[in-house]
Amino acid sequence: MNNIMNQLNSPSVYLVVGIVILFVACVCILFMVRAYKAGLAIGMDKHKLKQAITSSATFSVLPSIGILLGVIALSGALGIPLPWLRLSVVGALHYETQVAQAASEAVGLESLSASHMTAQAFTTIALVMSVCIIWGMVFAVLFTKKYTTKKEKKEDGKKSSLAGFGDKAMNAMFVGLVSAYIGSYLGSFISGEGMFSFKGDIIPILVAIVSAVTMAFFIYLKEKKHQDWVDSFSIAGSMLVAMASAIIFGMVI
Repeated sequence: MNNIMNQLNSPSVYLVVGIVILFVACVCILFMVRAYKAGLAIGMDKHKLKQAITSSATFSVLPSIGILLGVIALSGALGIPLPWLRLSVVGALHYETQVAQAASEAVGLESLSASHMTAQAFTTIALVMSVCIIWGMVFAVLFTKKYTTKKEKKEDGKKSSLAGFGDKAMNAMFVGLVSAYIGSYLGSFISGEGMFSFKGDIIPILVAIVSAVTMAFFIYLKEKKHQDWVDSFSIAGSMLVAMASAIIFGMVI
């Protein structure tokens, strides 16, 4: 176990990951500078541009807390470089943790942890995490222009029905994903020998409920109380509350 973790956290892996992240950071800075210059070129107020940069940087801090939690959660089993790379470049918090867990179960690991990690398991997990998310970039290169053209095309004075397809598809995917996970939690709990035979089986269900209630509260604040600022850290806030509740449930149940 120590050997595999030493390899996953070796200086050579850090070097490769650092080069990739540095390249992406430079691209971001390049686009930011070009956007700023373009704003000045079309006559935008310099003070408002600086204000937009400051507010964007400020509101980026809170969502990044959730990303940091994801890196910490995955680093115990996959080392620091890979989660750092995934969640800094192309990964998404909700995607990485779930796919890593599913891949670890598929290769027969008892849990996603350093004590059970092997070189073969890590290779499979990293491959699955990479292959499953690459299609967004591939489809964007191949089909974005065609999709955007159809989306903006007007039919009988109204926009094409493709206008809301992306949001509907994303919502449908998350509903299916959440249903699958909650279904597995319920199945594991109900299939026990007696309703409360395995106290650990009920904890994921309770944590899911706490997380859902917390997110619902943030949505209420945003939509009913018009507190738009909560939208920037609703995911991170829900995760923190859910993780705290998991610890509390583990102590009392």
